[in-house]
Amino acid sequence: MTLATRHWDRLGNGGLSFTELGFGTAPLGNLYRAIGDEDARAILDRAWDAGVRYYDTAPLYGLGLSETRLNPFLRGKDRDSNVLSTKIGRLLRATTPDRRDGFGKWFDVPARNEVYDYSYDGVMRSLEFSLERLGVDRVDILFAHDLDVFNHGSQEALEARLRELMAGGYKALVKLRDQGVIRAFGAGVNEWQPCQWLTERGDFDIFLLAGRYTLLEQEALESFLPMAEARGIGIVIGGPYNSGILATGPKPGAFYNYDPAPKAVLDRVARIEAVCARHGTRLIDAAFQFPLRHPAVVSVIPGGQGVAEMESNLIAARTPIPPALWADLKSEGLLRQDAPT
Repeated sequence: MTLATRHWDRLGNGGLSFTELGFGTAPLGNLYRAIGDEDARAILDRAWDAGVRYYDTAPLYGLGLSETRLNPFLRGKDRDSNVLSTKIGRLLRATTPDRRDGFGKWFDVPARNEVYDYSYDGVMRSLEFSLERLGVDRVDILFAHDLDVFNHGSQEALEARLRELMAGGYKALVKLRDQGVIRAFGAGVNEWQPCQWLTERGDFDIFLLAGRYTLLEQEALESFLPMAEARGIGIVIGGPYNSGILATGPKPGAFYNYDPAPKAVLDRVARIEAVCARHGTRLIDAAFQFPLRHPAVVSVIPGGQGVAEMESNLIAARTPIPPALWADLKSEGLLRQDAPT
């Protein structure tokens, strides 16, 4: 059974065809635990063999490791046969192993420090470095990475970075798109509010929104997602399982937003899972399929740190969900009434 695809063409330039199941490569950067090169390649090969044709990476993931692991995998593949996105906003600076960033998050990775840079030159240099690590001549999409309070610590610090992007990096992104170097640009963030801020101030094509439009959270329907739909802006959904709890279920120690889930979240997920069970549906399947019901969404990119997780994502992408399941979730107050299903 082939994977479904979605064609997106906001600019009338031929657009891009995304597989509904994309591949988020943060785990290939040895996120939370180290995996070997052969294991990383096995996951990529399994995804490709199953038909996955959208791959998202970033300099941050494994401090360059994710991009360099994609290099031999992509070598020899026609660049037009897949969609590739990476990110700007951080440059990597060589350092000594004891002074590198990301201890406790990235394991067995290059000794690098992250330097935030959303300037015009920062975008151009970041793209040049990414092309070198990836071993390709072009990428399709550039996302401005982590323009959110979660990463910058306060609303004031975030707004300074947003202004830095609009004053500098944005002009570089527009130029790269106008020249056909990239096909589209946007931002990859953990909060919907900065996406709306940017949409109100610039001509953005596509956003990667992680964890903010899921079976657990639909606040983005208030204003941002309708705005995106009206402007033809594409949405890639990252973190569809909210860091794990929508994949594992509400078991003890389940993760939500990178931390152990609080009781209220555990209880809500237990109620959602009970509705899924009544309809003979796995929680993870409903969690994967739900965001795809929104017309602006072009792809969902769960991470996978092993072939077994990849297999589970493939099943989730291909499993039909009974329409009555969505209706029951709404009637029990577990899904917003205005959520497209």
